[in-house]
Amino acid sequence: MAGNILCSASSFIRKCIFGVLRVGPIPNHIAFIMDGNRRYAKKQKLSHDGAAGGGGRYDAGFWALMVMLLYCQELGVKYITAYAFSIDNFKRKPEEVESLMASMLEKFHLLDILVKSLAVRVHFAGNLELLSNELRASAMELTEATAAYSKSVLTICIAYTSRDEILHAVRESCEQKRIDLEFDNDDDDEIKLVKVEKNMYMAVAPDPDIIIRTGGENRLSNFLLWQSCWSHLHSMWVLWPEIGVWNLVFAILNFQRNKTDYLEMKKKEKEL
Repeated sequence: MAGNILCSASSFIRKCIFGVLRVGPIPNHIAFIMDGNRRYAKKQKLSHDGAAGGGGRYDAGFWALMVMLLYCQELGVKYITAYAFSIDNFKRKPEEVESLMASMLEKFHLLDILVKSLAVRVHFAGNLELLSNELRASAMELTEATAAYSKSVLTICIAYTSRDEILHAVRESCEQKRIDLEFDNDDDDEIKLVKVEKNMYMAVAPDPDIIIRTGGENRLSNFLLWQSCWSHLHSMWVLWPEIGVWNLVFAILNFQRNKTDYLEMKKKEKEL
């Protein structure tokens, strides 16, 4: 009984806070660099596979993402992007990578249920050829199953680095140009910027308004380098599994405070 009352009160307070936030500009796209999972596991004495304490760091990180997805949807944020696994992470110990891949496969099945209840479209960005056949097939199934949803778009960057994304986009653009020239579909041998951007893994979403990084670091770590030239960067000391509503609120307030400068930069970019 007391728990229900506290939960209702917390929900009411959150809705009031979000109502105040919506008086100002709400970002259309928020991207998260989910840093601090390993430090959280060490702090909580959790194993990599989640055997200790009833759920490991991957479980805690997954539910933190689901909570942020719910909050963003309540606020009216259309696009949410999460940096889940870098190509560079494949260099970690084989047993740790294997554990993470197994955990991801399990989470994809759970995510399928959750996003359908929230009408969220799921998109995967990255070099999916680096994943196992089973994990890649599961990702494609989830993408196809949620393709008709439009309330929110959740992009999960997996087997991703920005440099790989740019290289992929350039290669695809060059190949398309070669085919067009070969069949006389195009008499201009120049590759346009818009063509490169259409071949980006992240072409499904607009450039992020805010990039939030947990764990206290102040760097992008090869994440959305192409798309973040005018993004508001917000670093916080909290570890990713510990992120909460107030962290999100402060990030959006900081964005709103700098919104005028942000719009001016975007305007100049379009003029160029």
